[in-house]
Amino acid sequence: MKLTTKGRYAVTAMVDLALHADQGPISLSEISERQGLSLSYLEQLFVKLRRSGLVKSSRGARGGYALASLASSTSVADIIIAVDEQVDVTNCSGKSVCQDGDTCLTHHLWDDLTFKIRNFLESISLQDLVNRKEIRWVSERQDAKLQAANDLSLIPLASSD
Repeated sequence: MKLTTKGRYAVTAMVDLALHADQGPISLSEISERQGLSLSYLEQLFVKLRRSGLVKSSRGARGGYALASLASSTSVADIIIAVDEQVDVTNCSGKSVCQDGDTCLTHHLWDDLTFKIRNFLESISLQDLVNRKEIRWVSERQDAKLQAANDLSLIPLASSD
């Protein structure tokens, strides 16, 4: 099993959104800049996240996205499922048809692992991640880097008259 960029990007973007929830709606371009993620890919993911009821959007100059419910009530599994990502380590998508239409020798081992992974991801909320000091530290570093880049872009270039 490998979690694809779809699931990884969605979780990263949702953690970013939760970390900045006190700032009001957050634009996808802000998330894109902070996290180094493709804006067009984020747009596709947020359509799915909105349809699943995990985020809400607002239009206008100060528009963007916000969490649709408390960070404590959204699990990592909710996010992964919302973007149509599968967490399944069996070769048969859990259908017990791994070996010529029958259950293979190790099917139950991989099925048990899939169950444990799902339970693990269901047990972690966005709030749990926001509360982790190492995640907050990374977020603060990203915010400072983005602020410094924005400050530099405001400095007028000297003319060479």
